[in-house]
Amino acid sequence: MLYYCMRAPARQAEQGVIALINRIGILTSGGDSPGMNAAVVSVARCANALGIQLMGIKRGYNGLLGLSENPEDDIAALDLETVLDIADQRGTFLRTARCDEFRKPEVQRQCADNLRKLGIDALVVIGGDGSFNGAMHLCELGIPCVGIPGTIDNDLGYTERTLGFDTAVNVCVEAVRSIRATSRSHDRPAVVQVMGRNAGDIAMKTAMATGAEMVVVPEMDWDVDVLAARLNGLIAKGNTRATLVIGEHCWHKMKEFDWRKFLNDNGKTVYPGEPINAERLASILKRKCGMIEARATVIGYTQRGAQPTAEDSAFAFEAGHLAVQLLNRGITNQAIGIRHGRVFNMPFADALLMKKHFDRETYELINSL
Repeated sequence: MLYYCMRAPARQAEQGVIALINRIGILTSGGDSPGMNAAVVSVARCANALGIQLMGIKRGYNGLLGLSENPEDDIAALDLETVLDIADQRGTFLRTARCDEFRKPEVQRQCADNLRKLGIDALVVIGGDGSFNGAMHLCELGIPCVGIPGTIDNDLGYTERTLGFDTAVNVCVEAVRSIRATSRSHDRPAVVQVMGRNAGDIAMKTAMATGAEMVVVPEMDWDVDVLAARLNGLIAKGNTRATLVIGEHCWHKMKEFDWRKFLNDNGKTVYPGEPINAERLASILKRKCGMIEARATVIGYTQRGAQPTAEDSAFAFEAGHLAVQLLNRGITNQAIGIRHGRVFNMPFADALLMKKHFDRETYELINSL
């Protein structure tokens, strides 16, 4: 089932600009990120100024499949009265979900047909690389799309920053500062795990901003014995409350080390099949560094559910405005990003091909000072 409303004719907006399209759809897809709601509000305001109707598509690409019993649970009109107060809300008003079905070409064609039946002329997609790939497929099927990079991971190579990254870093910085305060009080080192999927940007920025003495990221090989030697060296110099910040998916880069045997041999029971994690890494460092009381903290989903910072809100404002302007000018198949502090756009295909740069020099600096 799909929600259908009569197509409104294009009309001249108050400032004298003629809208070339009648109706835009907008969705948030993949992991939620702070600032998604602010981007929806910006698109709504700019569309309204041009006399363009905005349709909210719920739960990502799933909403295009009409899976809900109530059609308005999939797609509904968004007016300013509905969305103006959501800009600073946490999470995503439109909800989000992953849609594995959308990978199938026949499902993509079905979604494109559904958009046409709804009279939706173009689509704004807020999400990460998977969401952008989906938008690119819709463009190939004749549905104009523009993407806003909404992901805390900051893992898209074409843009300096993604929507939600600054907020996630600020959440982590506040948490690490609190952890370092209690570490000083008890003379205990800390292992703090942050999010970021396969990108270490949150871990790196958090470590820099808090003065953390060590960082481990998914981009770099790392060695438990090197970490232990670094921590022992810090302790010998009187630093008994050092902080190690680790990215959540760093474990596949750990150099070979039989950590289960090490812990079992040193009084910490680990059963076959149990995975390495932040708590077990703290236990290893404890036993390699003179039985210091190293403690672990996993910051978790507070990074994704926080209220957006001014930086993310401002990015959302500019990106939403640019998205509507591009679509109304017939410029489609575009990813919006930030370069030299200002928003810009480039084709999806080019954006997705750009490799993410890793700042190895800063990484080594953090781990050596």
